[in-house]
Amino acid sequence: FLDKAAVETLSDKIKGLVMAWRLCTVTQVEELKSLVRLLPIWATGIIFSAVYSQMGTLFVLQGNTMDLHVTKSFEIPSASLSLFDTISVIFWVPVYDRLIVPFVRKFTKRNNGFTQLQRIAIGLVISIFAMLAAGTLELVRLNEVRKHNYYDLKHMPMSIFWQVPQYFIIGCAEVFTFIGQLEFFYEQAPDAMRSLCSALSLTTAALGSYLSTMLVNIVTDVSTRDGKAGWIPDNLNYGHLHYFFWLLACLSVMNLLFYLLVARWYTYKRAVVPNH
Repeated sequence: FLDKAAVETLSDKIKGLVMAWRLCTVTQVEELKSLVRLLPIWATGIIFSAVYSQMGTLFVLQGNTMDLHVTKSFEIPSASLSLFDTISVIFWVPVYDRLIVPFVRKFTKRNNGFTQLQRIAIGLVISIFAMLAAGTLELVRLNEVRKHNYYDLKHMPMSIFWQVPQYFIIGCAEVFTFIGQLEFFYEQAPDAMRSLCSALSLTTAALGSYLSTMLVNIVTDVSTRDGKAGWIPDNLNYGHLHYFFWLLACLSVMNLLFYLLVARWYTYKRAVVPNH
């Protein structure tokens, strides 16, 4: 269909003038087709970004209900635990480059070990476990609340550092998916559109945040019907925050299946070898 944009019509021949909005070059058409082929892969990053955005939203709310003490006299804000995401990235980047890639290279015979699409897929899988970890922690926390009647306690006696695994897992997923996306969009983009396509991976972060907000609003509207407290009430001790984390885990599984389908049929752009 897009090829028609490069076909010269009879009216174009009669007028003798080439109008950019009526007649495109073959190169322009091929560049647009390459961009369109990237969009399904790009779309799968939105749900991953929604998972990633939980570090600055619901993870913080979850942490606020826990014991913030590092020592008897020193407390930390729950948002500061995002430091462990950064530590995870710092840890996994050299591990990936120095250990994982050389090991995988022995089997795949590729310089980079995994293909870019395989690297993204691994990150999508890992992100599922991040939500499962967060949901499991919340379920354990609520069981302690019910067992000891901590409902009206602002900070229950359960260390906030139990959240470290979910931050660390997201950091690991970030190394695979976000970096894989940047490499993929840069290398697979048309030469004249590399800057634009590299920015595509950044737009998923924004759309993921919007998606997360939309999901919270929908879940709140549905779960608070008939006067119920809902999944995410002001006092999380009366809520079911783990349901929301598991909802994100389910969406991530469906997103992964869609990604595998799209990636299965994707054909990598051929590298141009210069003539000598």
